[in-house]
Amino acid sequence: MKVLVVGATGTLGAAVTALLSARHDVVTASRSGKTDVVVDITDPESVAAMYAQVGRVDAVACAAGGVPFKAIDELTRADVERAALDKLLGQVELVRGGLDFVADNGSFTLITGILSGEAIPTGSMASMANGGIDAFVRGVAIELPRGLRINSVSPTMFTESLEAYDTFFPGFPPVDVAAAAMAYRRSIEGRQTGRSFRVGW
Repeated sequence: MKVLVVGATGTLGAAVTALLSARHDVVTASRSGKTDVVVDITDPESVAAMYAQVGRVDAVACAAGGVPFKAIDELTRADVERAALDKLLGQVELVRGGLDFVADNGSFTLITGILSGEAIPTGSMASMANGGIDAFVRGVAIELPRGLRINSVSPTMFTESLEAYDTFFPGFPPVDVAAAAMAYRRSIEGRQTGRSFRVGW
């Protein structure tokens, strides 16, 4: 199986790449340029160029997409647009732009997070983006052609990121990033669609 991992250089993306590489032909993509392909998911032309370069794949796994963490009275319009364009619309574009490149019965796996169902101070943009992706996954699952499937992976805070994010998520039990990577495998190799696989919550 040929799997395209987008956001492969991050904490989660690296774990997904490591897990899947033992079982599949993995092609990596990210903004950093330290991967097989360079892509900026906020730019539809960049997404189209990535798919043209990679060609036919059996699965797309996204671990990319950032949001600002700011209080509502500190958020600027640019912050809101960044959250929407990156984690939300960027992942939607991966699906929209990838329809002709994912093989019959293939899959898309997107990334959300615990803030789609929980709330923390400064987390409204993450809640917006995560909730939007989870809703998109449910909505589009019933209309994807050729047996294509789509799911999201929704982890809580990672143990590996505890030092950086513990103050943002007080009292939230962390989960090892390897557990979230396993949810990607479940999405890619399983048969379910329209699901949000919660990890650690």
